[in-house]
Amino acid sequence: MSIVQDIRTAFSRRDNALMQLILLNVIVFAALIVLRAILTLSSAGGYYPVVMKQLELSSSLPVLIRHPWTLLTYAFCHQEFFHILFNLLNLYWFGQLVREYLGDRRLVSIYVLGALAGAAIFLLSFNLLPVFQPGVGTPMIGASAAVTAIIVAGATLLPDYTFMLILIGPVKIKWIAAVVVLISLAGVNGGNPGGEIAHLGGALLGFVFIKQLQAGRDLGRPVQAVGNFFSNLTHRQPAMRVSPPRRAEPVAATSASGAKKPAAPGQPLQDEIDTILDKISRSGYESLSKEEKQKLFRASQQ
Repeated sequence: MSIVQDIRTAFSRRDNALMQLILLNVIVFAALIVLRAILTLSSAGGYYPVVMKQLELSSSLPVLIRHPWTLLTYAFCHQEFFHILFNLLNLYWFGQLVREYLGDRRLVSIYVLGALAGAAIFLLSFNLLPVFQPGVGTPMIGASAAVTAIIVAGATLLPDYTFMLILIGPVKIKWIAAVVVLISLAGVNGGNPGGEIAHLGGALLGFVFIKQLQAGRDLGRPVQAVGNFFSNLTHRQPAMRVSPPRRAEPVAATSASGAKKPAAPGQPLQDEIDTILDKISRSGYESLSKEEKQKLFRASQQ
């Protein structure tokens, strides 16, 4: 099977959001490398910055107004190998955790909203704080803000979940997230203050997203709605068949004799929750499947 077919297969699956995010970053990174090499060899290297202006986020508001799509495209662009390597490693490790408990759609929502929050903090800082020389266009690229949002979201959701770190051993995710935030704060005084400030915006988004989700409010619904809109455009729906109306069956009302009420749409039945809790008591939480963990999380939001 060819590389192109492998990529098409990866993007055709609806339960593959994490790999799709990783592939998007890798594809853009590879495309920029090839494009830069072609332009350099053809003595047209001066056009490469023009291409990057269409993708990178500029702190200059007039430039942003002409390129509004860069509020999101910057979060898929990298120029240095170690920059993309560490971002994608963190995306893979922490993205798996978030995806397992919250599902693919919320993982994508956190990534997109984290990128937008990072962009917002970056723009506000460079246009309102005198220390950053407002008016001077400073570019920013990289998925760091979006990835930081996923790291902090995972730490907020499961603060005591433990990762095994090389040369260190078991470390709870809440301490990993705290170190990430502290490094970003320290980096504000370094050579990349804009990027570090964007990390803080992503971190704030990840924390707020989980807290709102635990309160019953999903901040990712607008992102999911946009995704559904474009998905409906690219996938043809089968023709609808009209069948004659059926006589309505009487609906049994809930009696006071203890009959169980049906679960709300999208919520697991009580019998399912009881079965999951029994499984936890027998084999522990880690024995649950991905679907069982998601059902337990949804039930906790009722």
